[in-house]
Amino acid sequence: MNDPLVLNDPQTSNFQVNRLTLVDPGILAIERQRIFDVCWIYVGHESELRLPGDFRTRSVCGRPVIFSRDSKNAVRVFLNTCRHRGAMVCREPEGNAKIHTCFYHGWSYDRDGRLDGVPGENAYPPSFRKSDYGLMEPPRVESYRGFVFLNFDPDAAPLDEYLAGAKEYIDLVIDQSPSGTMEVIQGTQDYDIRANWKLLVENSFDDYHLLTTHSTWLDYLKNAGVKMQRPDRDHLLPSHGIGKPLGNGHATTDNVNFRGRPVAKWIPVYGEAAKPEIERIRAELVGRLGEARAARVADTNRNLIIFPNLLLADGSSVTIRTFYPLAPDRMRVCAWALGPKEESPSARAIRLDAFLTFYGPGGLATPDDVEALEAVQSGIAATYKEVPWSVMSRGMGKSGEQLNSDELHLRAFWLQWEKLMRTERAV
Repeated sequence: MNDPLVLNDPQTSNFQVNRLTLVDPGILAIERQRIFDVCWIYVGHESELRLPGDFRTRSVCGRPVIFSRDSKNAVRVFLNTCRHRGAMVCREPEGNAKIHTCFYHGWSYDRDGRLDGVPGENAYPPSFRKSDYGLMEPPRVESYRGFVFLNFDPDAAPLDEYLAGAKEYIDLVIDQSPSGTMEVIQGTQDYDIRANWKLLVENSFDDYHLLTTHSTWLDYLKNAGVKMQRPDRDHLLPSHGIGKPLGNGHATTDNVNFRGRPVAKWIPVYGEAAKPEIERIRAELVGRLGEARAARVADTNRNLIIFPNLLLADGSSVTIRTFYPLAPDRMRVCAWALGPKEESPSARAIRLDAFLTFYGPGGLATPDDVEALEAVQSGIAATYKEVPWSVMSRGMGKSGEQLNSDELHLRAFWLQWEKLMRTERAV
């Protein structure tokens, strides 16, 4: 960590990122310790668990966990490893269970994580107590508006403080529901990308690539009759979208919404039959929130990055997307659709269609992005020694708000990343 990884010189409007950060296994090892082990990391949404005993198993920060509800219906997160020899206790992706039994030696644990059964328990010495060997939990588990996070640093600041300005944008998502209750819709997009995880952070809220990388999608909307706001030579008009840092490495784009969405804005691709339903939804929003807040919820969209690896894409649908490094040049991506609990079957169908059409692995955007990121990874892996820096200074010479096609919000992520990577911690 002696070589500079990020160059930031506001005086000369120069910001560059060392491409070694995208290929070096040593850097990934430090990231696991100094970023993923100390930041609040998304686990899941409370709506995925409805009844006592409901569970989902998934990997978070490289650890297998059981995301579940206990006997009192409280949300819990357990490390999915047997206290006996370490095998994964629960090997099903989801379900409902009173007991989780390790297949290796048969130790079993109840919904509250307590060690419930030990075959041949009488063979253990008198000092052996089952109460000492329940499933372990992360040091910290907290939630905000239904989004559940964990933290492996017992001294971490509270989640509410960590989220900082990101809470404003999460609240805009929650306001789409009349009761303030959003729910994850059944089904998961799960795939790998052969690229460094930080490239997907950049891509997720980089609107500079929109016109070139996603020209097919933009043509699709235009041919369907969607009215597109004409961009200027800097790609987007100031009134059309901005990029905004939110503190602690979180950042967002904040755009006028031309895509439409099943919450209160109709566009031709949804079909005439959907128009009355979407107009009804807008009327409910106005009646509940007032004209100004309803317009904020319905007529703007945003791609919110919660540092380090959570995207809330509140566009034509609401997408939760998280991604984890498997290697310096490989990541695992998981994504879910989120919608108001009260929405009708027809509105839900529109939402899911939008979720698949744009962000789906076979949609109009994600294949473009995957191709772009894998091309970047291949190019950097082959040439990082000869061409060691990537330029990220777009917008640095400006004063005031910066466009969503500028890179202020990308720089906010990289500055927080560099700060944490420079912070040595006791092992």
